[in-house]
Amino acid sequence: MNILNHNDINILDLPDEMLLTIFNKLNTIDMLYSLVDVNQQFDRLALDSRVIDHLNFVIKRDDIHSSSVEIDILSRICSKILPRINEKIIKLILESHSMERIINAIDYPRLHSLSLVNYQPKILLRHLSDNTKKLLKLKHFSLATDFYTSCYDTEVVPLLRRMLNLEELTLFLSVVRSKSTYIDGNQLYDKVLNYMSQLNKFIFNIHTRIMNDFIINNNIKIDLPSNDDIRNSFIKRGFKSIDTCADDKLINNRGNCHVYSLPYQFNEFLFMNSCFQGGKFDKVRLLTMFDIRPFEHELFKIISQDFPFLQQLHICNNHRQINEHHHSSTLITFNYLFKLHLYAVHKDYVIQFLSDKNTRLPCLTNLIIEYKTLVAVTNNFTNDATRLNCSKIKYLVTYEPFVRSQNFVAYFPSL
Repeated sequence: MNILNHNDINILDLPDEMLLTIFNKLNTIDMLYSLVDVNQQFDRLALDSRVIDHLNFVIKRDDIHSSSVEIDILSRICSKILPRINEKIIKLILESHSMERIINAIDYPRLHSLSLVNYQPKILLRHLSDNTKKLLKLKHFSLATDFYTSCYDTEVVPLLRRMLNLEELTLFLSVVRSKSTYIDGNQLYDKVLNYMSQLNKFIFNIHTRIMNDFIINNNIKIDLPSNDDIRNSFIKRGFKSIDTCADDKLINNRGNCHVYSLPYQFNEFLFMNSCFQGGKFDKVRLLTMFDIRPFEHELFKIISQDFPFLQQLHICNNHRQINEHHHSSTLITFNYLFKLHLYAVHKDYVIQFLSDKNTRLPCLTNLIIEYKTLVAVTNNFTNDATRLNCSKIKYLVTYEPFVRSQNFVAYFPSL
């Protein structure tokens, strides 16, 4: 066994309560795989109800994205360990790649809280396919994914309707629709919440993306609700602490709407567009932005103030800014931003963020960008205005090969 310090204290000499504290700090995978079947003491403690009633099978990388569990480790946990503790498990957190094995491994007679992270619609449908059986024991349910789904009405809604005794519901969804309108308070209540008489807590961020590009019958007219209409649809159903950000008309047959509960509880905000008006988003660490309209300097100023702890920013927009002369009026600072994704954007956004006359990025270490755009904006790595924000970059991704010139090496001294 490993020695804890120079006084030769063996981990087996520690009292049970201290060992339980240590075990609780380990992730579920490490704890079950590494400690079970080591010895009787570890078995007794690792399989204690205080440790395994709440199992989180999501491995997090970069504090943002989930990763699937290695097959051999997961196989041993499902076949050798879960059958020994099935009656102790009260809460499960699963990601899409491990959900199939874990759900099918055993029955969970005491399970009342289930969270699905980054699920894929086809997997969800396949393993929760009995859309008639009521899930009466489930008290808490969370469904969160970074993937778009076009199966909200056919898969997600029927699943939620089965949870008649649900007390807490969390939804983080991006829904694609055609020949339809945004998901608002009326739709949520009539299709889902009306079936949950015990519900007392509803946390959500639902992004609806209308895509009518491929509709053959162009005579179909969709009337989009205004922000006030959407907000009022929640208020009249008793949800007063909400906000919305929505396009009130289709642009190129597309429209976007975000509705979310307040205070905002998620660490991601995905697919923001230029109609964003602001708010308080202290918990958000990852923001993605997409639009076919320009993102102006004033919008980034709002974001820097309203997302004070933002760490990762992904921008997708190839439309040039209109109000370029406003850049010098206000210097923007993102104090914690370390990763910036500017691949396939108009060069205005590269200037917006890399020029220290526009933006200060004291923690920027990761940059994803097209090489030709980087060369143009930095004037072949001689532009002093963009030198400071590039000086601490340790990881540069361009997706295209290039030869490092002397100017390049001097421009990125931390690479």
